[in-house]
Amino acid sequence: MEILNYDKKNLLKIVKRSKEDVDNVLETVSDILNDIKENGDESVLKYTEKFDNVKINDLKVSKEEIKNSYSKLDKRLINALKKAGKNIEKFHKKQIPKEWSVTIENGIEAGQIIRSINSVGCYIPGGRAAYPSTILMTVIPAKIAGVKRIICCSPPQKDGKIMDAILVAADIAGVDEIYKVGGAQAIGAMAYGTKSIAKVEKIVGPGNIFVTGAKKLVFGEVDIEFEAGPSEVLIIADETANAEYIAYDILSQAEHDPNSSCCLVTDDKRLATRVKEEVEKKTKDAKRKEVIEESLSKYGKIVLTHSIEESVEVANAYAPEHLIIATKNDEEVLKSINNAGSIFLGNYSPVAAGDYGSGTNHVLPTAGGAKMYSGLSTESFIKKPTVQTITKEGIKSLEEIVLPIAEYEGFYAHADSLKVRLKK
Repeated sequence: MEILNYDKKNLLKIVKRSKEDVDNVLETVSDILNDIKENGDESVLKYTEKFDNVKINDLKVSKEEIKNSYSKLDKRLINALKKAGKNIEKFHKKQIPKEWSVTIENGIEAGQIIRSINSVGCYIPGGRAAYPSTILMTVIPAKIAGVKRIICCSPPQKDGKIMDAILVAADIAGVDEIYKVGGAQAIGAMAYGTKSIAKVEKIVGPGNIFVTGAKKLVFGEVDIEFEAGPSEVLIIADETANAEYIAYDILSQAEHDPNSSCCLVTDDKRLATRVKEEVEKKTKDAKRKEVIEESLSKYGKIVLTHSIEESVEVANAYAPEHLIIATKNDEEVLKSINNAGSIFLGNYSPVAAGDYGSGTNHVLPTAGGAKMYSGLSTESFIKKPTVQTITKEGIKSLEEIVLPIAEYEGFYAHADSLKVRLKK
């Protein structure tokens, strides 16, 4: 890992990390989406055969397939998924916003009500590996929000089936329908609808560059949560932090993807050196050594600052997907943090806990997106219509506000809609 001395001129170099250049695939993705829009299932099956090298006849996963998947899976893993699901449910139930109303003036009551989205499509990657945890993270919050129809799409394997762990997780989470389709064709099917797959109102979940590009293009036809890129972690640490723990936190993020970004920011030179040594030593025996080495050579950084305050400055400029704070006073440092997707306080709070079982969501903004929005939550599946009730007394109190502004803007019927009520 490269060690950099922090200065404001160097900040752009420090915060630079991988961003998927989605624009490079938009033309290809657009052709796929248009084909699916026109030809539905026929095109979905065509692209499944082309990209996944498997020919299937029925896109929908049967109840029997789901039932059989339990017997093929390690009971320890099934139990872990169930426990993780309970923790995720417990956390996300606290995110349900409350309805409220306020008296603006006598005769004017205004408030906000809560309604769920009707249908949601969850995309679950399944190419090189299965991600049952992502099923739990996307489906459970939607279920808690009250979404009436929740479907999942995941690419089929060479045998034409979806991985058993994904099917079991989908069943535990309470998915209504599961389909054997991945890539841009899955996004198109969920966005436009086909004979087999009815259209949804929102699509969530991570995927490769083609999935991200497809989500970008169908936004407006449906809602999406955000464009997610390669995973990333930034760690703020001082002399009290454990170098071995930090090394594993870096390795655990680097093993995600050759384009993952890992950054340690510390005011302690000794810690920086020890972490660098630990990472290099542990990488030699890592099971995903090649991926880790490529990730760290491109986007692995150790930044030496003069103070914790400077470390916080780097973190806020970076706006990481995952932020670990391992310092003398984590809670005090937290007060100055404005930009982060998910925050982990203390030596015993690894990102892996949030990825799988502590209850928080792991679908998070990357590439600086944490400056503008938050990760997936129960509120991601909720709408908040406003409501108002105005009496005769209330309409009179609005006369001196509405009439001058409406007439100045040239909307005379707006003004008349008030005047006619005032006459009555």
